[in-house]
Amino acid sequence: LEDIWAGVQRSFRQLAGEVHDRYGVPLTTTGAIGISAMMHGYLVFDKTGNQLVPFRTWRNTTTEQAAKRLTEEFRFNVPQRWSIAHLYQAILNAESHVNDIFFITTLAGYVHWKLTGEKVLGVGDASGMFPIDSGVNDYSSRMLRQFNALIDNRKFGWKLYDILPRVLNAGEFAGMLTAEGAKLLDPSGVLKAGIHMCPPEGDAGTGMVATNSVAERTGNVSAGTSIFAMIVMEKELSKVHTEIDMVTTPSGKPVAMVHCNNCTSDIDAWVKIFREQNELIGIKTDKPALYDALYHKALDGEVDCGGLLAYNYYSGEPITGLEQGRPLFARTPDSRFTLANFMRALIFSTMATMKLGMDILAEEQVRVEQLFGHGGLFKTKGVGQRLMAAALQVPVSVMESAGEGGAWGIALLAAYSQKKEKDETLEAFLRERVFAGNAGGRVKPDEKVMQGFAIFMERYKAGLAIERAAVKCLK
Repeated sequence: LEDIWAGVQRSFRQLAGEVHDRYGVPLTTTGAIGISAMMHGYLVFDKTGNQLVPFRTWRNTTTEQAAKRLTEEFRFNVPQRWSIAHLYQAILNAESHVNDIFFITTLAGYVHWKLTGEKVLGVGDASGMFPIDSGVNDYSSRMLRQFNALIDNRKFGWKLYDILPRVLNAGEFAGMLTAEGAKLLDPSGVLKAGIHMCPPEGDAGTGMVATNSVAERTGNVSAGTSIFAMIVMEKELSKVHTEIDMVTTPSGKPVAMVHCNNCTSDIDAWVKIFREQNELIGIKTDKPALYDALYHKALDGEVDCGGLLAYNYYSGEPITGLEQGRPLFARTPDSRFTLANFMRALIFSTMATMKLGMDILAEEQVRVEQLFGHGGLFKTKGVGQRLMAAALQVPVSVMESAGEGGAWGIALLAAYSQKKEKDETLEAFLRERVFAGNAGGRVKPDEKVMQGFAIFMERYKAGLAIERAAVKCLK
């Protein structure tokens, strides 16, 4: 928790510094504030507000038993990283803290609670804690009853609904910044209390907002530390797929989510090595410039990466059935081991597992006219976008703000909560008042790159046995 507040305070301090440098005034107040953070995970507190166990994040893939049982019970896919899977696994493990739980929330919900005193969550973030009934934009009452029945013999001092955050829709009032909250954001005391706050949201929901992908038949790909595709649904899937999560937009529309735990961490590690090598021979390298150079080099590679293979698994990947990960690079003696092919293989590896999930949606006749890309993978103009379009076989658009991610999306949600007109939907607000006339730069799939990625994917699927062996052998 100390790390959370150190980071939040550093972010606010940098923001206040930019405001002062640009406008010559101290940042004493603002129109509205929103909190965005990673979805899912497990943050639990007792009645006095003490944290009961260390934060378990989406990368703690230790809940397979619970997720499987809940999926069977609910007839609804419950992924391992969801808060309810963490809670039920703790119950199955007979962890002593469970009886003392008074409140369970996500990271965004925790920060919002401390800033406002309100135990609430935006519906999009809540949909990664427990299944949502989009008819009422609240937790599914049927599944709540089923869960309580599952644990009834345990005689805990709580019922599930009572310890979950209250669900709010986009635009609803979510409290005011308190004096204590203002001090948490700005220990210097310059920031004033009383600022309007919107419902806190997860990075999936804010990613949809940041790319104007909240209406039916739209979708986006968020590619940073993790990678996920979000497709706003017109109808339900024909059956439960454990590779596909069903979540919602910040306004409660059902969304099919293909989530992978790993994306750019392995690329970041390799870029760090290249930068270290440059410094060893006396070359000072600007970090963004190095990323741009290496990403652009990937476009010079052979369409199938010259026979190279990479796995970016820093943690487990439920889609491929791995509880743990081992970053891995492999090649045959006759592979064409060039820098261009190497970088292309690293970038292809960020998309490969997600492609497996997207293929399931294609089989379900889920159609999307185009995807909007955002996050770090798209910061280098034209590279991630072009390769992603070919990998997913759908046009990919990227806006100038694509690298801003969740902070930009939650700022728009904060603006919506303060500025929306009566009965104005989030979809209309974004379409007409924020993104009007801005469709971003659009790239269509290139046939040759599509063919090359298909070859890479066959190699990738065959090589999963190598990754499994690495997990088994490299302790």
